[in-house]
Amino acid sequence: MSAPHEYDATPAEEAAPVDADPTALPEITEISDAVEVGVAEGEVAVAGVIDAGATDGGVIDAGVIDAGVIDAGAADGAVIDAGLTDAGVVDGGVGDGGAEPTLPEPVRQRITVLAAAALPGMPAEEIPVPLRRVARFAPNRRARLGGPALAAQLAADPLFRQRIGSRIVTDSGDLGAAVAGGMAPAAANPVEVAALAYLARPEGWRALIEAAGETVRAEADSAAVAQLVQDAEQRAARAEHDRAVARVEADKLRDELVRVREELGQLREESRSAARALRETQAAQKRAADLLATEKGRTAKIAADHDAELRRLRSRLSEAETLAASGKQSAKDARAAADSRLWLLLETIGQAATGLRRELAIGPADKLPADFVADTAADRPGAAERSRPRAQDTDDPGRLDQLLALPRAHLIVDGYNVTKRGFAEMSLEQQRKRLITGLGGIAAQTGDEVTVVFDGAERVHGLPPAPRGVRVLFSHKGDTADELIRQLVRAEPAGRPLVVISSDREVADGVRRHGAYPMGADSLLRRLARS
Repeated sequence: MSAPHEYDATPAEEAAPVDADPTALPEITEISDAVEVGVAEGEVAVAGVIDAGATDGGVIDAGVIDAGVIDAGAADGAVIDAGLTDAGVVDGGVGDGGAEPTLPEPVRQRITVLAAAALPGMPAEEIPVPLRRVARFAPNRRARLGGPALAAQLAADPLFRQRIGSRIVTDSGDLGAAVAGGMAPAAANPVEVAALAYLARPEGWRALIEAAGETVRAEADSAAVAQLVQDAEQRAARAEHDRAVARVEADKLRDELVRVREELGQLREESRSAARALRETQAAQKRAADLLATEKGRTAKIAADHDAELRRLRSRLSEAETLAASGKQSAKDARAAADSRLWLLLETIGQAATGLRRELAIGPADKLPADFVADTAADRPGAAERSRPRAQDTDDPGRLDQLLALPRAHLIVDGYNVTKRGFAEMSLEQQRKRLITGLGGIAAQTGDEVTVVFDGAERVHGLPPAPRGVRVLFSHKGDTADELIRQLVRAEPAGRPLVVISSDREVADGVRRHGAYPMGADSLLRRLARS
């Protein structure tokens, strides 16, 4: 160790009170040997060499230095707090001169929390420049966001650590006093004790930190062991559950085996029964073959008897035909007499009907039944004229002529069903025009009532007037021509001759049930071609 150099205090320094702000140092004008003095943020940094080996870049807090002697040899970067030294000698290093210990994570976090809580209460000039912004953080953000900066400053700046540590120890009360005295109460939290010891650094503070680390590691090991025990218990419980499930499954399998064995026994019994039934069936088949041979002989005999009987019946048939010829002549005579009586009856009925019409004063009807249907269930283009009822034709033009000859017949035509079958190459307008023109000719020849129905979806406005005696109808939107035809048929009185022209089987079946005569579209097309 080199010889210490004496430091002569100036009169201003001797007059400074002991409890004055250690950062408010008097201006240093002379230091023995070569001393470079730098001032930053109100603190005095001695950047030179104090007696051949003083701290390089260290900070000397010269709050109270009374003719003290600073012995060189302090570690590089160490801080010598001379404010607590009265004519004393600080012999190299900080505290015990050792390196910073490795702190357990809980201790490090607790130190950061304590320092963050105490930081705003320090005077602004005592807060290092890097931490002044951290001190303005909100309490819940100060430790979380400024923790790394606080930890670095505590490790690198002993003066700051001493100042904030004294505040934290004071705020900790009895526990802080005990730790500052080098004692660790048995009931105290070891992490709290280690954090206070790190900040206060009393005698044996490293041992307190190591004890806290041992305690933390012991608690972690204990927690790990407890977790392992819990995992083992859970695995044992799962294993026991699996064994119970396996026992239940084994019982189910045994029950299933018993059931399968029972079913196997039943199947064997059924197999034996089937074998017996097969043998019995084979025996019955043999007996049936014998009976078949017997029946064949009997059938041959019956066939011979049948032929003889057939010859006798043919002889009797010829005799019956002779009798029938004579009976036909008798039937003709009887029919002639019946026709005479029928003619007389019809004449009587006709005269009676004429007298009844005269007595009831019933004149010709202004509207026919189909007109009522057209008013409610169909659209009627133009002012189509109504005429006398008309007849219908069938697939056979001769049959159609017969139906048209019936009195007061009504011919109803499914328009597009006929035109698309006979005039498909034409446009819809031409199809309608050709069909309506042809129906006009039939109406003129027969004097029957004729109604042609088209689907309303194809309705065209501005149609020319229909020929006399032909009614042209279009179904309402949403309805079809088939439904309108059925309504027309249902509206007619029972007994009136109705002929419906449509190749739609559903339409034909529907109108037949109401007493109408359904005819195919080809019959009308042939009738129109003949006109």
